Amino acid sequence: MAFDTNLLKINPGDILGWPILKIDYPTDPKAIADLLPPGIEAGDEPNVHLALYCYPVPDEPEFGILISVDANYGGTKGLYTLGYGIDQESAIFISRDMNGQPKFPCEIEYYRLGETVRARCVHQGYTFLEFSGSTKGPADLPETQIETEWWIKVSRAVGGAEKAYDFPPHVVKVHSTYQPVYREKVEGELRLLESPWDPIAKLLPIRGEASAYLSTAMPTGRDITLEGRLDPEAFWPFVDTIGGSRWPGANGGPRRS
Repeated sequence: MAFDTNLLKINPGDILGWPILKIDYPTDPKAIADLLPPGIEAGDEPNVHLALYCYPVPDEPEFGILISVDANYGGTKGLYTLGYGIDQESAIFISRDMNGQPKFPCEIEYYRLGETVRARCVHQGYTFLEFSGSTKGPADLPETQIETEWWIKVSRAVGGAEKAYDFPPHVVKVHSTYQPVYREKVEGELRLLESPWDPIAKLLPIRGEASAYLSTAMPTGRDITLEGRLDPEAFWPFVDTIGGSRWPGANGGPRRS
């Protein structure tokens, strides 16, 4: 499917229309399974998905990185979201408190200059991701784009009582549809760096070739709904997370290290 170039025409300097840099890579199946709370199942393939973007939220540019893995819930395939690292604080708490969207503060460098594509992510002074590549021409454009994300909405009990909740863990389903407009191949190097705040290099190591492309798509629909409840006792080891993300926290739990 060819894209309509008129859909990409924007005013000079306008951030609307910035393509998303999407990077996918395989990891160890056990690595993904260890990060999923009981009730969320690993997907058919052990893939990690990264999306770096610049998009107006609500009316100013937000640089961000989305980190997710293939995962299923209730027989539906989708992506379990580990975190949205973003550079504007105003969107972090309302998103997490209202919908369970795991946002956390992050410094993002992402740009394209000619054929060059660069990205870098920093959290609490630690660079945890770098990408350097170049564009290689148009990529296949699908007719439609449908995405399902799984978030977790949960609130521990005031006072911190053991295994107590004010709102027990529930799965939030985010169903989004898009009209693809443009895709372009990117070849480059993805580097995951050690960080105590974003342990992607340790917990989701690269176990194969990474692929990347630039993507622009027009949103056509988005529904955020509260789905089923997870076992609150089984979820307890996963309640302690780093900085609002879904990376394991420091206290207790069979998967903490």
